[in-house]
Amino acid sequence: QLVESGGGLVQTGGSLRLSCAASAYTFHSYTAGWFRRTPDKGREWIACINNNDDSTSYADSVKGRFTISNDWRKETVFLQMNSLLPEDTAVYVCARFFDDVNCRSGNFGSWGQGTQVTVSS
Repeated sequence: QLVESGGGLVQTGGSLRLSCAASAYTFHSYTAGWFRRTPDKGREWIACINNNDDSTSYADSVKGRFTISNDWRKETVFLQMNSLLPEDTAVYVCARFFDDVNCRSGNFGSWGQGTQVTVSS
């Protein structure tokens, strides 16, 4: 299972750090990804990290503001979110994938339940 934490209410321009903890398994040899979900836009891919070589990829909407990382045990994946905007308001969900392609497409993943992030204007 994957459990997200760190969500909350923040003002525009603020920062939050989300965590995604894996239980029963680790992220070793897998790619981890963050997505967000809103009622109007549905699911949107945010970022991926390949836990084999720590390479990362980002959606254009968050590039330069968000950073995905992991801990050295490969048991937790983080999403550092800076310069938050009201349009970043969403439920943020992490997932585990077999590879980068599936991560970016959101296919065949193991998903967490999500954590709410609300950015006030």
